[in-house]
Amino acid sequence: MNVLGKTMGFSLGLTLIFTLVTYLLPQVKGEAPVEKKVDLDSLTMDDFVALGDELFHGKGTCTLCHKPAPLGRAPDIEGEDMVATAAERLSDPRYKGVATDAASYIHESMVEPGIYVVAGWGKKGSDDSESPMPHVNKPPIQLSDMEMDAITAWLLAKDGNEVTVALPAVEAAARAVEKSGVAARSQEPARAPEEALSRYGCVSCHSMDSRDALVGPGLVDVGARLDADEIRQSILDPAAVIVEGFPPAMPADFGDRMTVNELEMIVQYLAEKKG
Repeated sequence: MNVLGKTMGFSLGLTLIFTLVTYLLPQVKGEAPVEKKVDLDSLTMDDFVALGDELFHGKGTCTLCHKPAPLGRAPDIEGEDMVATAAERLSDPRYKGVATDAASYIHESMVEPGIYVVAGWGKKGSDDSESPMPHVNKPPIQLSDMEMDAITAWLLAKDGNEVTVALPAVEAAARAVEKSGVAARSQEPARAPEEALSRYGCVSCHSMDSRDALVGPGLVDVGARLDADEIRQSILDPAAVIVEGFPPAMPADFGDRMTVNELEMIVQYLAEKKG
């Protein structure tokens, strides 16, 4: 009887432990995907600016790097008047681009970030000759022209400046929306670790195939340095251990945004990277 009681107690204890772990891990509700409609026929400039705000803080992954000092790894453009900032940079003798105003400068900085690197913000060891910023119109971020225009509109409007970006034509906007899936369904969980790493902006800040430092350290050999538990902690609580030489710039909300499966796919994928 004593043995049976101990066995039942042990089983109950395991059940409670697994239940607790389940609550601690990030979850995703098993609900049907929610449709997000975009009424292109009645799209206003206010709607377009609001879309730019959403893209800047979401899909564009801009806030991973563009933060106030000392956390930022790029200029705090959200806290700057971009019309005044653009005028200052366009007059810099180091500027070699073709932009003529704030709107064209913002667009140029997204598609060709290496044309002009703001002093002090270049890739480490490049003497400000190389930009650590990815081309946002290419994978993994891959913003469309319409999405980049929306971000530009928001960056202009947020400080009360005139928005000089034109609203997209209904036909062009419809094609862009259809291509991006904005009007179709909300994103379903990633099916592979590479997809998850791209979706959450990891590859924008970390090199996966070298030790080269981008915004964060290279991860080609992270599995030789950290075990799975340490990698998981670095994702869920990035402030717990800060790599020397890098500011605490990594977002702390991945635990809320990732599903359990996405997190574990990334953890196991990185744990196997031994260099």
